[in-house]
Amino acid sequence: MNTDVLVIGGGNAALCAALMAREAGSRVLLLESAPRAWRGGNSAHTRNLRCMHDAPQDVLVDAYPEEEYWQDLLKVTGGLTSEHLARMVIRASSTCRPWMRRHGVRFQPALAGTLHVARTNAFFMGGGKALVNAYYRSAEALGVQVRYDSPVERIEVEGGEFKAAWVKGQRISAKSCVLAAGGFESNREWLREAWGQNARGEWPADNFLIRGTAYNRGVLLKHLLDDHGADRIGDPTQAHMVAIDARAPLYDGGICTRIDCVSLGVVVNREGERFYDEGEDFWPKRYAIWGRLVAQQPGQIGYSIIDSKAIGRFMPPVFPGVKADSLPALAEKLGLPVETFMQTLNAYNGACRVGQFDHTTLDDCHTEGLAPAKTHWARPIDTAPFYGYALKPGVTFTYLGLHTDDTAAVRFGNLPSRNLFVAGEMMAGNVLGKGYTAGVGMSIGTAFGRIAGRNAALAAAGQAAAHGAVKDEG
Repeated sequence: MNTDVLVIGGGNAALCAALMAREAGSRVLLLESAPRAWRGGNSAHTRNLRCMHDAPQDVLVDAYPEEEYWQDLLKVTGGLTSEHLARMVIRASSTCRPWMRRHGVRFQPALAGTLHVARTNAFFMGGGKALVNAYYRSAEALGVQVRYDSPVERIEVEGGEFKAAWVKGQRISAKSCVLAAGGFESNREWLREAWGQNARGEWPADNFLIRGTAYNRGVLLKHLLDDHGADRIGDPTQAHMVAIDARAPLYDGGICTRIDCVSLGVVVNREGERFYDEGEDFWPKRYAIWGRLVAQQPGQIGYSIIDSKAIGRFMPPVFPGVKADSLPALAEKLGLPVETFMQTLNAYNGACRVGQFDHTTLDDCHTEGLAPAKTHWARPIDTAPFYGYALKPGVTFTYLGLHTDDTAAVRFGNLPSRNLFVAGEMMAGNVLGKGYTAGVGMSIGTAFGRIAGRNAALAAAGQAAAHGAVKDEG
């Protein structure tokens, strides 16, 4: 079997690539490893796209200029990012929505509980599942061939040039290929290998939950890195990693299992001790560091503790918190050492310097003489009833990936492939060395998916890849 452009993957980046290549006139075949009912990978669990804009735009309020977006990204990554590629993603985010709408994606204003990102993020009507379904409908209407239950076992690459892919013993050749098959977060063995054993004799990865798809096993990523010597980027232990409800399922818990009250209270480990500043920055800029923080604690577990003053100020998770009328009773219900827990809470309450509390700003409510400090939104936890949520690390996607440039070409020995391209989570580490800010994963996937699809079509037609963001918005 042969085609012009082969797209391996079934989420946002893959679909953007397939649509762009088809619009350019190529015959396109998309291979999704999951069954149809589970198509879309992690994209099905998303809600929004972080968008640069210089003035109000339909569902986006005020302005979110390029420099502010870049500074937000620079802060959360700690400088572990390619400024050139990051700025390309940022600029592309300002112009992609008309194209998305043409393919059936609809947007809506931010919902109650998410108003703090109404300026920076455009929300999908119906969430990520609706976006994925819209793209599949559009792709099929345009003549993109889609095959489900089609995991690619390996690909043939000669001299950095793609030749064919193997699926269930069948060889599929193509003039060009886009890799958009996700990270390796659902490969427990690889996670164990990456994280290793800690000083307490624990294997932290054994306690990780996977927020998204069970199908992102990193088979092609490992194949490209180990067997074909593709250039790599990123740390295998870095990931979009969130503190989620410890009662969440092993796979596909999605956003509803996230615990969003962390900044409104304190977080303790199983010893009853705090270990990080809960008020360091706004939650959309910090929620994705808490999974890693919890992963470093004994037993890879933490506990978010709030009182009744916090109720109504955060998006409630799917499971109710453990409730008690006193702090000692809450500690007992959570299985925490009561004496240490009360020492921690009493020290925190005594250190609070409450000013003008405002969870929508970096307010002046802070602690004094406490380590670790709580630098914003610090109020005593003193008003019954009290609530506690057990937290475990929830991995969304991993950052180890394939090194690329602004053509989205896979690189071998620092030389770009003529006809093999990469998009989405398989290359997100070029922009995200660590950390995360809400909606940027979809920005990366959309920008590089479209670039990869366009350049795959050019390669299939025997033309050189083009540099820079796609500009044919229409």
